[in-house]
Amino acid sequence: MYIKVLVQVGHEPLPPTLGRNLLGRQVYQLPGLFAYAKHIIKIDGKAGLFKGLGPRLCAGTIGTVVHSKIAQILGGQQKALDGSLPHVVNETTKEMIARSFATVVTHPFHVITLRCMVQFIGREAKYSGVFDSIITIYREEGMLGFFAGLIPRLLGDVFALWICNLMAHFINTYAIDDSMSHTGEIKNCSQAVTGFLASMLTYPFVLVSNLMAVNNCGLTGGLPPYASVYPTWVHCWKHLSREGNMSRGNSLFFRKLPAGKTYAIDYKRFY
Repeated sequence: MYIKVLVQVGHEPLPPTLGRNLLGRQVYQLPGLFAYAKHIIKIDGKAGLFKGLGPRLCAGTIGTVVHSKIAQILGGQQKALDGSLPHVVNETTKEMIARSFATVVTHPFHVITLRCMVQFIGREAKYSGVFDSIITIYREEGMLGFFAGLIPRLLGDVFALWICNLMAHFINTYAIDDSMSHTGEIKNCSQAVTGFLASMLTYPFVLVSNLMAVNNCGLTGGLPPYASVYPTWVHCWKHLSREGNMSRGNSLFFRKLPAGKTYAIDYKRFY
């Protein structure tokens, strides 16, 4: 996640190299996961790869507890016939509510995690720990600062969940015959495929949410001239769309250099 976040905010500290794509054609590629990781290790050591781990663990633990509690409360409702469309809609609705509660409760830790990571760009230490970061955000931005980027994140989660479950239901119902051998394995595979497709379709929401979480927060990675300042997440979405950057950071391998794009690389910042 650390490297993906740095790529999402547009940090490219290494020059592109000439390589080959999946079709064997020569193209200029931006550094991938392993090259980026080696660069971070060179600057901060191996421990540098774990920036933001503390608040991320807090978010994961609290999110799991909240999700479980909400799911237990909603689980007492009457269920529709298993496998039917009403059943899928009912279960998806309950899962959506549980996930949404967990996302809202843990989003402040998510914001802190992202800001701890983005500090790598400007070599800052503004967000040094969970409690210190909470104080800093509250003092500078108030309560709203803890929920920067929440709306696109919620929308992305909800859309991904519904797309995944509905696609999987229709595939399992109309494309897979129950008389086929290994039906269970095939249905599990279809669920995984639809989940991947849903995450691809809703990735722009993830990107915009992460950018808004660090936008104009006092860090180099979220301020001009390095990054634009967006008044709302809608402005961020439109700006990325105009520049053709809606999928930036979606892949950490075979990262083709966009046509006509150049990257200012300042090595003095790191040495």
